[in-house]
Amino acid sequence: MRTMMAALFCTVTMAASAHAAIREEPVTYQDGRTTMKGFVVYDDAIAGKRPGIVMVPEWWGITGHIRSEAQKFAQQGYTAFVADMYGDARMADNPKDAGALATSVMKDPKVMEARFNAARTQLAGHASVDPDRIGAVGYCFGGAVVLNMARTGADLDAVAGFHASLGLNTPAPAPGTVKAKILVLNGADDPFVKREEYEALKKDLDAAKAEYKVIEYPGATHAFTNPEATALGQKFNLPLRYDAQVDREAKAEASKFFDANLKK
Repeated sequence: MRTMMAALFCTVTMAASAHAAIREEPVTYQDGRTTMKGFVVYDDAIAGKRPGIVMVPEWWGITGHIRSEAQKFAQQGYTAFVADMYGDARMADNPKDAGALATSVMKDPKVMEARFNAARTQLAGHASVDPDRIGAVGYCFGGAVVLNMARTGADLDAVAGFHASLGLNTPAPAPGTVKAKILVLNGADDPFVKREEYEALKKDLDAAKAEYKVIEYPGATHAFTNPEATALGQKFNLPLRYDAQVDREAKAEASKFFDANLKK
């Protein structure tokens, strides 16, 4: 019994130590005159430089969900930078305000690009990051941001969108200009994404000779990675629903994708 208890104690201690190695640090930075407030998240037990991932949240802003996702990426050996797309870490607690904040960014592609690039610069300059291995991931609104950034030819190796909006507000890319490998992980039953938007995305990426993959998960709707999505959907009468199985499957797909393209 003593031997079993000692082994259990050691296991718990090791797990606690591993968890304690994940650091989340607030970062204040600038986009022109706008003050941005994001987070860098990494495992300080890892020696040497590692790939970095810019993370763009859902339209709500920097919530507990995106910070939890950043910790998961840190545990996988990445340094994650949670981007502030609205300035002063503004957040919304209702769809009207969230839509207004998201629109304020997406209506002007130059604003979207500048705010993403400001976050990318912060990530690339972090002491733990290899600036030659940078990717991006976005959720919902954030998915639209990172897909648009890939279309602009941004200096990114890999871009993934979870339940990504496909609102494309950047010009169709010219052949050979898309540097990033692209992965779209969406719910097949997501009413926010129209079939013609998929067709337009694929048409543009095919013409640009980009390397991409689109996966649609049957039965999954919008925000399937967010454990708070079901309650939010019920509260605001929106088609939002967390799906634990699809969440696991999509995360496994993204993990393979980033490992293949960033951990070279």
